Amino acid sequence: MTDSVPANGEGKDPEIELFVKAGIDGESIGNCPFSQRLFMILWLKGVVFNVTTVDLKRKPADLHNLAPGTHPPFLTFNGEVKTDVNKIEEFLEETLAPPKYPKLAAKHRESNTAGIDIFSKFSAFIKNTKQQDNAALERGLVKALKKLDDYLRTPLPEEIDADSTEVEKMSKRKFLDGDDLTLADCNLLPKLHVVKIVAKKYRNFEFPSEMTGLWRYLKNAYARDEFTNTCAADKEIEQAYADVAKRLSKS
Repeated sequence: MTDSVPANGEGKDPEIELFVKAGIDGESIGNCPFSQRLFMILWLKGVVFNVTTVDLKRKPADLHNLAPGTHPPFLTFNGEVKTDVNKIEEFLEETLAPPKYPKLAAKHRESNTAGIDIFSKFSAFIKNTKQQDNAALERGLVKALKKLDDYLRTPLPEEIDADSTEVEKMSKRKFLDGDDLTLADCNLLPKLHVVKIVAKKYRNFEFPSEMTGLWRYLKNAYARDEFTNTCAADKEIEQAYADVAKRLSKS
C-alpha cells in the first residue's frame, strides 16, 4: 500500500519514499517504533513524501533489489537508498533544513536521553516468565518512568523567570524540549506508546496516575496528527507481542 502525504512549503521538494513494516493485513501500518519515528520526522519537516507498507511475509522482488537484506524502515531520497535509522534521521535534519524546512533537533541535550532506559526495562518486564521476579521488574520499569516524569515536571531554563524570586513549581511545556515536537519526541513517543499498550494488555500495568508530567506529555502527543496518524492500531501492537509477552508461572 502506498499513500502520498502532502506537505507545506514552496518550490520543488525532493522525491522521498518511506518504506515501513506492514500490519497483519499486509497493507496497514504495522508495529514498528523505528518506522513511526521516521514517519513522524518527515511529517514534521513538512515535505511531500510517499509511504509504502512492506509485507515481510511476501516482500516484493523489486524491494529485494532496491534494498537487499534490509528490513523496513528504509527510504529512498531522490532515488538513493538510505537504510540506517539513526543515519537517516541525521541526513534528513541536515538536508531538509531552514529556511524551507523546520529544524527538529532538541535544544537541550538532556531531552535526547530522557526516557532512554524505559524500553529496555519494559522488555525485561514483559518477557519475564517467573512470578517471583515480576514485582522487581515492574519496579524497574516504574523507576525508569519516574525519571522521565521528573524531567517533564522540571522547568526548562527558558521556563524560569530570572527576575522572579518565587521558585517555579512545575513545567507546563507540552513535549520533551518545549512546546514543539522534536527529534527526541519522534524517538521516544513511539516506544512509550508500545509500552503503554502492551503492559496494559499482558500485565494489566498502567502508568501511575501520579506521574502528571508523563500523562501531560502523552495527552499533548495524542492531540497531534503527526503522532496519532502514524501509530499502528492497538491490535497490531498487541498481536506483535503475543508470542513475546510470556505467561507468569511460579516454577
